[in-house]
Amino acid sequence: MASASPEIPAHVAIIMDGNGRWAQKRLRPRVLGHRAGRDAVERCVEACAEAGISVLTLFAFSTENWQRPKDEVNILMDLMSRALREYVPKLVENQVRLQVLGDREQLSPGLRNEIATAESKTASCGRMDLILALNYSGRWAMLEAARTAQREGVLLDSEAALQACLPEPRLPPVDLLIRTSGEMRISNFLLWELAYAELYFTDTLWPDFNAQHLDAALAAYAKRDRRFGGLPNKG
Repeated sequence: MASASPEIPAHVAIIMDGNGRWAQKRLRPRVLGHRAGRDAVERCVEACAEAGISVLTLFAFSTENWQRPKDEVNILMDLMSRALREYVPKLVENQVRLQVLGDREQLSPGLRNEIATAESKTASCGRMDLILALNYSGRWAMLEAARTAQREGVLLDSEAALQACLPEPRLPPVDLLIRTSGEMRISNFLLWELAYAELYFTDTLWPDFNAQHLDAALAAYAKRDRRFGGLPNKG
């Protein structure tokens, strides 16, 4: 799938940050922030598909997030399971193919089943790929590549060889990384794929993120001079 215009990034990745602060500002429990964040995911997926983006990767849960309070982790896992179950018909309607990227071994059997079902039901959709990074980290992905190479006897003597051993070798380079809530770091996300990504940070908390905020990020991206290590473009 190709973007409609070179000014539109083919692959957008988003670190969805600020659910807890959104709830705290309203003197509400953090779980309400996570629920509001789910609504923002639906808005964002639809807006990205409308914009002509080919691949959207969302950082839903990192390997480090297990360190959060157990009750909050359980709520997050339940929300993800229900979201997968309830949102699949809309993904199919919008022709969005879902894939979950991350270590599934720590996930509950029920959640793993919901993931497999959602991936199967959306497998033939071709408008946009939605990659949900769940129990994922960039370092985990690199370690998985090393383990795969060792197991299969692959010599990691080129970028192509390492790419082929990644958990999802077909995932293209990220063109635009968006992080909400004002934090300015990549937090162990897509370390290989972010090598030449344009970075865009916004103070907007994730539950408030909408199509207008996406448009602002895309407008900023369109003004960037992407050099990939080379010289500036001349006009």
